Amino acid sequence: MVKIGSVPFSHALCVAPMMDWTDRHCRYFLRQVSSKAILYTEMITTGALLHGDVERHLAFSAEEHPVAAQLGGSEPADLARCAQLVGRYGYDEVNLNIGCPSERVQRGAFGACLMAEPELVADCVRAIREAVQVPVTVKHRLGLDSTEDFSFVEKFVDKVSAAGCRTFIVHARNAVLKGLSPRENREVPPLKYDWVVRLKREFPQLEIVLNGGLANARPYPGVDGVMLGRAAYHDPWVLADEGRTRRDVVLSMHAYLKKVLSSEVKIRSISRHMLGLYHGHRRARLWRRMLSDPARLSRNDPALLREAMDAVESSELRENANERSAQVQAG
Repeated sequence: MVKIGSVPFSHALCVAPMMDWTDRHCRYFLRQVSSKAILYTEMITTGALLHGDVERHLAFSAEEHPVAAQLGGSEPADLARCAQLVGRYGYDEVNLNIGCPSERVQRGAFGACLMAEPELVADCVRAIREAVQVPVTVKHRLGLDSTEDFSFVEKFVDKVSAAGCRTFIVHARNAVLKGLSPRENREVPPLKYDWVVRLKREFPQLEIVLNGGLANARPYPGVDGVMLGRAAYHDPWVLADEGRTRRDVVLSMHAYLKKVLSSEVKIRSISRHMLGLYHGHRRARLWRRMLSDPARLSRNDPALLREAMDAVESSELRENANERSAQVQAG
């Protein structure tokens, strides 16, 4: 348990960093669904912060808290400089990516390939910890390629925890560095949840969070928390607070759009994250169709959200009334 100021938060429920998806608009939307989940940025490379547009990468809304910035890199000094930037922007956590298996990331000598260099990862964690006052966490895999030796990940966690990392987010698969795409790396290597539970038994003093293939936000026995990725993106209601309604979320997002839409910020860049809000609802297709309609999107009008919500919910009311009428007549 850590704190945002005086407000405690835990890693019991987290939403994974996802490239091209978990931007600031997506995170704002997910925060309207869940007040508790820790939200993560897309992975931000050290090069992007040191030589790019810092504001574009790090700016976020205060409503997003608790929110963590995930960094990708392998040079301790560069990571420390980037962590200082993250700290200035007010993030609640710095997460180090030791799990991404893409060839582009490997060419940069960071991501999952760093699991083979736990001493270097430990140096990176120390450098980040010295640069910020917030927790430093690590997201990693269980092993590399065909490794089937628990001691590999055990030694990695032991070495990195000695550098001061107390929270490990574990994608319960190996990373295959050659021959599989990033998407295949999320699906092909077998899941080994029992190994993650075993890590918690071996390191009871650490916070161990399970990631990979999870379809719901229920606690998983034997670990401290769960991190959902695509399941939460495609069906965000799995994260929903008790008592929250989709109408509540739509109205909050309508107000948000009225604040942020401009000639630079288009409704499409925000509504795309909301397509799954009515997932599983009988009128989900109508919701998606209206939010994807080019003519409606071209108006860049926040009213689109309310129009789509009213269409979905009024259709549901009519269908329910028709069903009740049919039942009365049949009775």
